[in-house]
Amino acid sequence: MNPLEVTVEQAGQQLQAGIPLVDIRTDSERLLGAAEGAQPMTPAELRERCAAEAGQRVNLLCSGGARSLVLAAVLKREGLADARSVAGGFERWLAAGLPLAEADSSRREATERYARQVVMPHVGLAGQEKLGRARVLLAGLGGLNSPAALYLAAAGVGTLGLLDDDRVDRSNLQRQVLYGEAALGEAKTRAASRRLRDLNPDVETELLETRVDADNAGQLCGNWDVVVDGTDNFAARYALNRACVAAGVPLVYGAVMRFQGQVSVFWPASAQARAPCLHCLLPEDASHQAPPSCAEAGVLGVVPGLIGSLQAAETLKLLLLQGEPLLGQLLMIDALAMEFRKTRIQRNPDCTVCGRGS
Repeated sequence: MNPLEVTVEQAGQQLQAGIPLVDIRTDSERLLGAAEGAQPMTPAELRERCAAEAGQRVNLLCSGGARSLVLAAVLKREGLADARSVAGGFERWLAAGLPLAEADSSRREATERYARQVVMPHVGLAGQEKLGRARVLLAGLGGLNSPAALYLAAAGVGTLGLLDDDRVDRSNLQRQVLYGEAALGEAKTRAASRRLRDLNPDVETELLETRVDADNAGQLCGNWDVVVDGTDNFAARYALNRACVAAGVPLVYGAVMRFQGQVSVFWPASAQARAPCLHCLLPEDASHQAPPSCAEAGVLGVVPGLIGSLQAAETLKLLLLQGEPLLGQLLMIDALAMEFRKTRIQRNPDCTVCGRGS
């Protein structure tokens, strides 16, 4: 062992003997828990304290032991403190079953679940709490919204609306990963809710066992932060788009056929000027022939998995107000050639839904 290191057991014993244990992790990292008796302190705060009490013996704790070892060497070299790093950091403290701060112990299960994302500056505690308050409607529970639902639930989105009037069929199982053989013949809303609640009990589900159409879309879409389009026909897609534009709610669009897929975000009410809607991309025209369905043309099962996962990523970006969502952009994927290509979508000033023609 490095002479500047102590084991977690030694650090615990020395803490009892009066040698301070200083936790230099970030606030987000401490969501996973904290060692009982450890003092949270930033490296800058620790340096300031050591400068006032030069030569003090102190043990340093970070997540894995690397940062604390570097800081211990710096403090010792500069004569500020007789510092040691706790080998393996808090991860080893946790694995050794050493005492945790009481407040953290009671919420360890929940914080442990999201530990890998709350440490990211794009999420953090505030972002995780924001996800917990979010409401997302999953319109259609087929190949696209199966992976989207799983990832949104896993991320801790507080409420998921499950909208579908269909039942699980064996032909669904090739791509609709929310279901298994045990769910055959069951309503998709109920089977999906059970799977999502098993994945993350923190998530609430609202079951909407109906088919979206022009008559009910406005009522269905108005009470959500984001709507994820996983429907399989243009009548439903156009109805969702009209309802989302009217309610000012972002619509995360996805479509697949064979080896190809598309993703975009339609949100004319966003702060981004001239963001288009679905009707700008695909004007509603009775003379246009609808493309063949997946049942007619076929689809490789992994393609809706890929597109649905990207829809989940776009949804999380919207909820967290992070990154650049695909507003005014269409991402097109060809899995056969493994090519990804983006093209701009212009807002139609005469659009019958979001423009002057509305």
